[in-house]
Amino acid sequence: MATLYMVATPIGNLEDITYRAVRILKEVKLITCEDTRHSRKLFSHYGIDTPFSSFHSHSPDRAIERVLDVLRSGGDVAYISDAGTPAISDPGSVLVSAVVTEGFTVLPVPGPSALAALVSVSGLTGRGFWFEGFLSPKKGKRKKRLAELLERGEAFVLYESPHRIIAMLEELAELDPVRELVIGRELTKMHEEVLRGKAGELAELLKKDNSVRGEFSLLVFTKKKK
Repeated sequence: MATLYMVATPIGNLEDITYRAVRILKEVKLITCEDTRHSRKLFSHYGIDTPFSSFHSHSPDRAIERVLDVLRSGGDVAYISDAGTPAISDPGSVLVSAVVTEGFTVLPVPGPSALAALVSVSGLTGRGFWFEGFLSPKKGKRKKRLAELLERGEAFVLYESPHRIIAMLEELAELDPVRELVIGRELTKMHEEVLRGKAGELAELLKKDNSVRGEFSLLVFTKKKK
């Protein structure tokens, strides 16, 4: 039976891709991408000339049908997000659900993940953490959810854009000024940084940049017992 492969791709450094991932991307009949413009660089670097199409949140029905048509004809398909492991904070999960409903096989081709990369350098101990991903861009909803996450007391991981990272850190500092954080900025890229401290301290540090750039992943540590 034809298979949909969920292929993990680099989160920055193009060397961070598995041999299997490159092979699968070359062998499938179609690669469907979160953003074809972003993926062209990867394809060019590894000499991948497989036909590809876009799959994003604005046109899921048409894109899903194209994938299903290929699978029905017996061809395998690969899905890649802009970076990292698919279906984590991207529309890939919608595609998986549709393909599974049609009775086709979905298999992972594991590899890079911003979530795993951050946790691996955080020093987090304990049994686990909560992954929240991106919060609402609306201040009221974002702050309300932050308060709920902090109230749980357990560690949690967020993703945030450079446009809202300082505002979110300031809100965290207001809600809980003593919790420790670790931030991954531009992980695996040329200017990668791992920053540690309290929310207020990190907000002030980022304010010193004339232009805050790069994607951010952020881990809020477990609340310390009194």
